[in-house]
Amino acid sequence: MKITAFNGSPRAKRSNTGIMVDEFLAGASKAGADTKQIYLSTKKIGSCMGCFKCWIHTPGKCIIKDDMTELLEEVITSDLIIMATPLYVDGVTGIMKHFMDRFIPLADPRFEKDENGGWRHKKRFTKYPDIMVISNCGMPGREHFQVLELHFRRMARNFHSSVIAEIYIDTGELLKNLIPLLKPVIASYKKNLRNAGVEFVESGKISDKTSKKLSKPLLEEDMFIREANKYWDKQLKSIKSEENS
Repeated sequence: MKITAFNGSPRAKRSNTGIMVDEFLAGASKAGADTKQIYLSTKKIGSCMGCFKCWIHTPGKCIIKDDMTELLEEVITSDLIIMATPLYVDGVTGIMKHFMDRFIPLADPRFEKDENGGWRHKKRFTKYPDIMVISNCGMPGREHFQVLELHFRRMARNFHSSVIAEIYIDTGELLKNLIPLLKPVIASYKKNLRNAGVEFVESGKISDKTSKKLSKPLLEEDMFIREANKYWDKQLKSIKSEENS
């Protein structure tokens, strides 16, 4: 099984998203999968120009000369692609959106109805990879991922694929927290991510038991808000003091 993760965080290797992907892929690799994480912020990805030349003049190939040529090859040759992004304004990062927009060469320009009677583009390839979504956000509450969930489901439908696994965690900044009280909580969460990777490779899905563990908050909501606000108050006070000195 070839699993390729596309990390859309501007922080790349320093990202909370990267921590999540690293742990999942560690488990998947242990179970025998061929894994790779690609940091989109390190790649040259131009904006789709909407010229449709990839449909007419150069079928299946974008005329923009950048890193998307090799990235699309990684997409179409993978069994599973992981779309990994921190939550930005209730959706994906700009980097990830540019990446997704450039998927257009993978589709045939002609239309057909799907199994539910909705219109979508026809297949260009006989096989498309399954999709997994990994995301984190800074605030508490899983409801923040509602738009993201729908977005990826619609995107997958149009590319003759499906979202077969999702891992979302709120208060994602805690993943890099070094407070002793949180160390065992973070260690346990990372272990669950590795277990999820093993389970997926071995059975094609993440067990309900592991999914439930991964959806559990890292810290009680009121405590997180209280400590987060104290942190930002301190930062703002520090900046104000510097400006007045």
